[in-house]
Amino acid sequence: GIVGNVRENGLQNKDIEVLYVPQSQVAEGITAVVNSVVPLAWAFRTAGEPMLARVAIQREMLAVDGMLPFARERTMQQVIETSVARQKFNSLLLSIFAGIALILAAIGIYGLMAYSVEQRSQELGVRIALGASAGQIRNMVMRRGLLLALAGIVTGLTLAYALTRLLASLLFGVSAADPLVFAGVAAAFGMIALVAAYIPATRATTISPATALRSE
Repeated sequence: GIVGNVRENGLQNKDIEVLYVPQSQVAEGITAVVNSVVPLAWAFRTAGEPMLARVAIQREMLAVDGMLPFARERTMQQVIETSVARQKFNSLLLSIFAGIALILAAIGIYGLMAYSVEQRSQELGVRIALGASAGQIRNMVMRRGLLLALAGIVTGLTLAYALTRLLASLLFGVSAADPLVFAGVAAAFGMIALVAAYIPATRATTISPATALRSE
């Protein structure tokens, strides 16, 4: 028969062709070679907690052959976790760096917008004195901030797409260039930019024209 694909050498490696042969149908010579090179492994499906059935399984196997050795008893979940430990560690590091980058981006956008408002305080004061409403001032400042954020998001997505080959080695069963992920990241940074630009924009509406002109 034909069975489903199995990643014999880890999730990061490609599928290899494997032939399953019943133990009773293997020639004596081949059996000796296989047993001398590859440790014999048994897999058991249990109804409950696997490790609780360990003693009963050993007892039944020793009843067949009292010389059978037992070592490295693990659950299938432990086998899987061990095989992907390096990928999970690398993914954790990338997640931490991504979180730090997200915080720095929010702080950077807020700092840039706050500095821009401070540098343009005289201009904004003159606009207010000439009749510009608070909404117009807020929209003008936010538009400038969001345009800068949009340029950064487009640049970041372009570079991220170019680096997807490096991330592909850390993923299994999903694409490194998933459109939903790219759209979600862009939306998240857009919301952060919106909030970071809104605070300085709101502060710009409170600039006193007289104070702004005196500062010159």
